[in-house]
Amino acid sequence: MTQARVRSWLSRVGILSLAVLVGGWAAVASSPPASVHLRVLRLVDHSRRAQFRNGTSGPRTLVTYVRFPTRGRAPFPLIVFAHGFDLTPQIYARLLDAWTRDGYVVAAPVFPVENANAPGGADRSDLGNEPGDIRFVISRLVGSTSPVRGLVDPTKIAVAGQSDGAVAALSVAYDKRYVDRRIDAAMILSGAALAGFTPPPGSPPLLAIQGTSDPFNAPSATTNYFRLMHQPKFLLWLLGATHLPPYTTSDRWAAVVDRATTAFLDHYLRGAPLHPLIEAGTQTGVARITSKP
Repeated sequence: MTQARVRSWLSRVGILSLAVLVGGWAAVASSPPASVHLRVLRLVDHSRRAQFRNGTSGPRTLVTYVRFPTRGRAPFPLIVFAHGFDLTPQIYARLLDAWTRDGYVVAAPVFPVENANAPGGADRSDLGNEPGDIRFVISRLVGSTSPVRGLVDPTKIAVAGQSDGAVAALSVAYDKRYVDRRIDAAMILSGAALAGFTPPPGSPPLLAIQGTSDPFNAPSATTNYFRLMHQPKFLLWLLGATHLPPYTTSDRWAAVVDRATTAFLDHYLRGAPLHPLIEAGTQTGVARITSKP
């Protein structure tokens, strides 16, 4: 698709989806950059239930923020991003916009039980259900009835996540109990593995990112699962960084995260050179990278 056709397609899909999905698509209050088109899709998995802390339950409804490039030629590779505990995807807007400007469709679901607005409060006990949520979102976006069909390349799929979302992303990409073989690459930001984690052979490429001064996700949690992983794998250390700010603010690590993640994706999903990743992760006093391609 040309740029004009992408814009026309987005406008047409927005109108049709509002009619068909009963509120499935809606404009978001905050304005993204001009190079990013943002919509919200309401996906409902009726096959699984969400149990909330206030005692209520319901089907797993995944309100999903979907960002599309307004420039470039569709179809675009897909990134599904998983947010952290007691948060929503909006806090990561700066990073998600950066990926979209680089030519990716970025889908960020709101986990029904762990998000900041969950009925009765966020509940971490639901974490084991979130790999299934990611699988469901992928299926809805790349399936034959996808509302974004034509914009997403179903053969180029990455997952990413931060904190608890990183645990979910790591699980769906690499854990034998949850693995989705459609995933081609994964980026794990300040994450850890669930108990009993075992990565199978033939796993997709990994970029792990960890702050050395993280008070919530101990650096050892990252080194522990990274040691188990098969190549290709990369571990990017953010020297002095804590848990959340490297991914949500414009601090001194943000440019490293932006450059390293896009270079990783561009190499493994588009065949671009690898050296920009190594260069991005080699910044005196800011970042260093362990590379095992």
